[in-house]
This record gives sequence, C-alpha cells and structure tokens, in this order.
Amino acid sequence: MRISSLLLKKYNVPGPRYTSYPTVPYWEKTPTEAEYISSISTALADGEQGRFGAALYVHIPFCESLCTYCGCNTRITRNHGVGNPYIDAVLKEFKIYLDRLGKPSIPLTELHLGGGTPTFLAPAELETLMNGILKHVTVLPDAEFSVEADPRVTNEEHLATLAKFGFRRLSLGIQDFDPKVQEIVHRVQTEAQVQKVTDDARKHGYTSINFDLIYGLPFQTLASIQQTIDTVKRIRPDRIAFYAYAHVPWIKPSQRRFTEADLPDGDAKRALYELGRSLLEDVGYREIGMDHFALESDSLWKASQAGKLHRNFMGYTSRQVAPLIGLGVSAIGDSWSMFAQNEKLLETWRAKVEKGELPILRGHVLTPEDLVLRRHVLNLMTRFKTEWSERSLYDPWLETVPDRLAELARDGLLVLDKYRCEILPEGRAFLRNACMAFDARLARQAPTSQLFSKTI
Repeated sequence: MRISSLLLKKYNVPGPRYTSYPTVPYWEKTPTEAEYISSISTALADGEQGRFGAALYVHIPFCESLCTYCGCNTRITRNHGVGNPYIDAVLKEFKIYLDRLGKPSIPLTELHLGGGTPTFLAPAELETLMNGILKHVTVLPDAEFSVEADPRVTNEEHLATLAKFGFRRLSLGIQDFDPKVQEIVHRVQTEAQVQKVTDDARKHGYTSINFDLIYGLPFQTLASIQQTIDTVKRIRPDRIAFYAYAHVPWIKPSQRRFTEADLPDGDAKRALYELGRSLLEDVGYREIGMDHFALESDSLWKASQAGKLHRNFMGYTSRQVAPLIGLGVSAIGDSWSMFAQNEKLLETWRAKVEKGELPILRGHVLTPEDLVLRRHVLNLMTRFKTEWSERSLYDPWLETVPDRLAELARDGLLVLDKYRCEILPEGRAFLRNACMAFDARLARQAPTSQLFSKTI
C-alpha cells in the first residue's frame, strides 16, 4: 500500500527501535550482582514450572573487515589467534553464573551465537565452545539453536560442526546484492557465495534460514532493491529481516564513509521498503512484525498466527523465554525484571571475568510501571495491538495514552478506544511512533542531543 508523503514527513521523527523497554538510554539503576543473580534464579524457577528453560546469547565480536553500516560491537582483526582465548573467557563467564546460581547446570530452550561474526571462529573452536556450554546445560526437547554468519567467511565445515550440536537456524548478513551498494558499505559478496552457504546449510539439516536485508543504504535505488529481491527469490530463504538503515555517525564513526547526501531519505527511503515488501509478499512471504517476513511454513509465521511471537535483543523469536543470559563482550542479559549489559571494551570484559566477577557495565532494574509498559510495547511489536483496563495490565500512565495516540487514529493509522489500540495494516510503517505513546520515560525526559535514528 502506498503511504502519503505528508504522513511520512509528519511522523518521520527520531525514535527508539524498542528492542527493549525501557530503551537503553533510559536505563537508570544497574542491578548489583546479587540482585541480578536473584532475578535470574527466580526466572529459572518460573520457567521450570512452565517446562521451559533459559536462553543463552553468546557474542563473538570478531570480524575480518568493517562493514560501514554496522552498529554492532565488533573487533576488527585478521589475527585468528584471538579465538581460543576468547572462548576460554566466555566459558569462565558462564561458570561464574553457574557458581553464583549454585547450579551445576541449567535447562536450555534457546541458544544464539551472534556478533560480530561467529564463523570467524574455526570449526574446531566452535566445537570447543559448544562442548564447554553443553556440559553445563540440559537441552530441552524443543530447544532452538541459531547462529549468525557472514557468507564470505563461512564454509561447509562450520555448518556441519554446528549442525552436529543441534543448530538448525542460520541467519546470513546479506544487506544488498547491488555491487555499487556493497562497495560503499564494504560488504562485497556474490549471489554464488550466498547460494553455496544456503545449500550447504540445507544439506546439513538447517530448517530455517534467514537473510538480513537493509533498505536506506547509500546509493540504493528502486532498481537495486528490485535486483536484490529478485536474487532473494531465487535462493528463497525461510525468513527475511528487512531493516531500515539507522544512520547514527555520532555513535558509529565508520558511517562517515558516506554522507546524508548519499542516502535515500523520506519518501525515497520508504518507497524502497514498499517495493521490497510488495515483491516479497508476491512470492509468499508474510509480514510478521516490524520489518520481518516469513514463509507460512516457518515457525515465526506460525507463532505470529498463534499469538506467541516474542521480541528481544536477538530479534523476533517464536516464544517468550526467560531468563536470557548474555555471555561475551557487550552481551545483554534479560531476566524480564532486570537488564544487564556486559562491558563493551574487550580488555575490560576479560579482566573482570579473570577476576571471577560478572562483567556487568550497566543495566536496569525495572519498576512496576516499566513492567506494565514493557508488556504493552511488546504486544504492539509482536501483535500490532494491546489492551488494558483499570484492573488488568494497568498503570496510571495509560490514562495519557489515548490522547497521545489520537492523531495517529485521526490519520487512519490505528483503531483506538479507552482501553485498547490496534495498528491497522496501513499504520504498520508507524509502529515505532505508536510505541512512543506508551514510553513514559521518553515523554518525561526528551533527549537533549541526538540519540535515535528516524522512525521511518
């Protein structure tokens, strides 16, 4: 559907992406080590009653080269000798958690290797990492293991090694197939490379393959988006993450390789998304959440239809799992009632681990208000609707929300009454704007400097 340029201009304002609530700039009270461990222990006990376990996220920061669009915490190096020492430290960190929890092992429902580039590690190093983790967990029958990979450095042995440990989900960073765009963002890879990695994964039993694509990159045009989606259709992954490029050079200086003049903005940027979405939907991909699509055979689509879709720092998942324990430099953990992010500097993170400390840099203890508003933001992000009343999922801040959403409703972007709102299909481009109405912290303390990318 075509969105009017007037609405795009009206609502294209800086705003959070809502991978968490409260969003990271508004985290206030970092939990003590004892508080955080207690909250993880409580979440584990709740999960065991519900017959589900924890999620583990392991951050591998290493990349051989810098992609200039990237906003992740990375360490650029061609020295592969850094792998084993890093794995040793990750396993020591995990052992610290287990010791603090007083548990020899924990039940495990989800495991995700992200980065950086997890396949920067050699297959033998991945085997060491997985053996070290799996001897301290009980893998539940419906567990899901996933890994992010760079097609340029991932070979069949990587995939076979991980498949041996139960990995069935693979996410490939593609971004764009246009050579001109690839060159400016320093991510040059061919269709043949991507096809080979995809074929190898399917050969070794991977049942869900995701492609990350980005719109709004420098030099992108409607023709280049058409070329990219045509290539995607030939390879046919199970899932697509079709993100808006977030231009934040004040946070990521590498993005200064190009300027705002090189970027499609406003109407042009949204036209790239609308074309991409239309082309994806024409060949069977269904929109399941903000900027995410899946085939109807994929578990994400099934979860969205069943009302079970969840969203956390790793993206969209097919169910809610708590706690999420983050391991590795800059990794973020989430016990549901508390957040904790590890030290972002590799040397500082490692020094704390070596001293037997949890390497927490910052975090947040959610208030009762935060916990209520978090649920509403999550509902919008995963179901495009949320409901409350004076007795259920209620906080006094919600009394202000109808007025804050009224203009979006008048513009035909959502349906609103006193205790309910639902984003209409034509309003999904403005999902972040709707979430901002529930964001009490953003309203009470508007940024005085540039913090967020634009919402559209």
